Amino acid sequence: MAESSPHSRDARRVLVYAPMGQAPGGHELATHLWVAERLAGLLGMSYGGIGRDTERRPQGERYVVPYRTLNAREARRFGIAGPADLFGGVVNEDFVGTKLITHGLVHPGSVAPPGWSERFAERIADVVLPGYSVFTASDLRIAAAQLLRDGSVRIKSPWDMGGLGQRVVSTAAELEPLIEAAGPGPWLDGGYVVERNLQDVATMSVGQVVLEGIRASYVGRQRLTRNHDGLWVYGGTDLLCVPGGLEALRQLPLTGDQRLAVEQARCYHDEALQCFPAIYASRANYDVAQGRDAAGRWYSGVLEQSWRIGGASAAEVEAVGALQAYPSRRTVWAATRESYDPREPVPPDAKIVYHGDDAQAGFLIKYVRTKRSAGT
Repeated sequence: MAESSPHSRDARRVLVYAPMGQAPGGHELATHLWVAERLAGLLGMSYGGIGRDTERRPQGERYVVPYRTLNAREARRFGIAGPADLFGGVVNEDFVGTKLITHGLVHPGSVAPPGWSERFAERIADVVLPGYSVFTASDLRIAAAQLLRDGSVRIKSPWDMGGLGQRVVSTAAELEPLIEAAGPGPWLDGGYVVERNLQDVATMSVGQVVLEGIRASYVGRQRLTRNHDGLWVYGGTDLLCVPGGLEALRQLPLTGDQRLAVEQARCYHDEALQCFPAIYASRANYDVAQGRDAAGRWYSGVLEQSWRIGGASAAEVEAVGALQAYPSRRTVWAATRESYDPREPVPPDAKIVYHGDDAQAGFLIKYVRTKRSAGT
């Protein structure tokens, strides 16, 4: 991943970009704008707010913060030439930016989109959970039948984010409503991931960010919180960040589970760049699930990649800012928090990312904190 750009920095504007009009609303848009404004300060650029998704721009005029991973055609249209031009990533085909690439097909003759790499799925099979990616109703039934022998399975839509578009099934009969909802015909629009379902899950986050020549990597753990419906949802991430690439995380005094998550994420990251050489990204995050299945067997595996702005990005850019301001620092602790409780106290050193009543989520507060290291 290149770290430099020939473009002049002073004249460029940082713009939030939502491809094809798919603008996030409420707290999501506010969070993306907060991160974009912070990026502008770190990169020495001006902050431009929301960019229009209908205009073609020449190369070098802006630094883009996309809502999702861009495809190569979108990148060219917006003058993006490499990782120094955006906070996120670019792939050759849209599906490469989703969790679909995490698993292989049911059998070699299965239907798959153009550009599919079964080689990638084979090379990361040991660092992901048991599962399949499917694109037809018949393959969905086959994949579920094989995995259901050992307990419940999780069915995921690859195009939803934040845990949305998922359901757990325990019998083959529970699949049929999903297949019927997909419409008539053998094809499943967009495909599905069929994966071993885990219980009592801890989700680790491993990733790296490259900004203005500074490469920082991190390992951390996600938190859960209850929303206004009483459901457990994403509640933030604690990150331990270091200067350097993912290999620099090996020097940290990690627990065994953390070290395993780092190695699994590194394998996924390296193999993705080998098997999909058109990929480039300035932000790469890998969620690693660790937990037990219905029979009590313990698993650890990468769930998906995120080559786009994410829930931990406020902490990521704050950590990079700390490393930029104090180059002698070897570790920085950074954390994001999300709470639906208006009575929850906010630490005095926190930076508020969002505070308000979201039309869909209700009251929500998001904030970010940093410390020199995990223990200070």
